[in-house]
Formats: sequence, structure tokens, C-alpha cells
Amino acid sequence: MRAELEQDWPNWVDTTDQIPSPYTPADNCLAGAAGERDRWWSPLPADDYYWPEGVPREGSVVAFIKADETLGFAVCETGALGSNVEKLAIYATPDGRPQHVARPLPNGRWTSKLGRLADIEQALDSLNGQLHGTVHSFMARY
Repeated sequence: MRAELEQDWPNWVDTTDQIPSPYTPADNCLAGAAGERDRWWSPLPADDYYWPEGVPREGSVVAFIKADETLGFAVCETGALGSNVEKLAIYATPDGRPQHVARPLPNGRWTSKLGRLADIEQALDSLNGQLHGTVHSFMARY
């Protein structure tokens, strides 16, 4: 599995990133970052995808932000950690399409779910590249 991940995310190769949990199709990065491990979050219209009521069903950073706002998150300037604050990082391609969401761990690293693949622990920028783009926005919940 690690070789597959390194092929798709070449910046991951030179890090000490880890795979703390195995493959599971139950959730994705947006759901996992929101703390929901039992359903798939997606704006795509499908019977088995969850999307918060009242949030536009579109693949935009604005829609991802609005989805996270339903959980009490608000846009903030940095991913810097603080006490009593939860953070999220939304990755997007240069044309503004959201591709991934990660959340920080207490040790200062970040964790995320790679679609139907495993959860990983990574440096914030180790997923930068063609598939996920780069971090576009940070969000915080106090």
C-alpha cells in the first residue's frame, strides 16, 4: 500500500509519514476531518453520500467551507495549533477545485483519509502535488 501512495503523492516519499489505519470504504477525508467515520461526505448527488442540508451541492472550496461551517468551523488565517482549538486544512487545485481535507494531530503533524484508501499521518505539505493541489484554506473551531 505504501508504494501505491508514494506513486500518487511523490512528496510523501521523503518524509516519515505513516499509515495509522488500514483501508476502509466507510468514510473519506471530508467526513474524517469532520469526525464522522461512518459515512461518506460529498456534494455529488448520490443516495449514499451525505451532504449538509442547505449547502450547495457543488465541487467548490466555498461549498466545502460552508459544509464545515455547519459543524462550527470558521475560516482562519493559519494552520497554527493552539489550545482548545480544532483546525482543518482544505487542499485545492490551482483552478479552485477542492480535493482534500486534513486535520492536525496533537503532535503537530496532520492526518487525513485518502478517499477509500487508508488514513495517513503526514506533514501538512507532503500531499501537495497534482492530485490534491496545495492548502487553499484553513478553518478553526473553538
